Amino acid sequence: RAGRAPAACCAAPAYTGLHHVGVLCADVQKSVAFYTEVMGLTLNDARPDDRLPYDGAWLWIGKDQSMIHLMELPNPDPVDGRPDHGGRDRHAAFGIDDVKPLVERLERHGVPYTMSKSGRAAVFFRDPDGNAMEFMEL
Repeated sequence: RAGRAPAACCAAPAYTGLHHVGVLCADVQKSVAFYTEVMGLTLNDARPDDRLPYDGAWLWIGKDQSMIHLMELPNPDPVDGRPDHGGRDRHAAFGIDDVKPLVERLERHGVPYTMSKSGRAAVFFRDPDGNAMEFMEL
């Protein structure tokens, strides 16, 4: 029943962190260019061919070896009508030491962005396929 705590059954799993975030894209090469040239991420060359039935790419993000998995697949969600501020939409949020260098890169490449409405040091923007991303200072 809703509102009732589940009966204790067993120990909680020992989660170790985030391995990857899957991101749908229409053109994997265009997305790789965005994530490498605009955002400054690097490709994971150890995963060039996953033998998956679609094109894709893996990019390193962060010190803990997390990745973004770009998947060239049809997007089942509408792209039009999404809120301008990515924080009011589904989004992936990543930690960053300083948002300023990323904001400078976004400006240099003409990528629209918004800063956090809560006053936190965080920036929101969308990739070429409309996927919302947040980067916040930790």
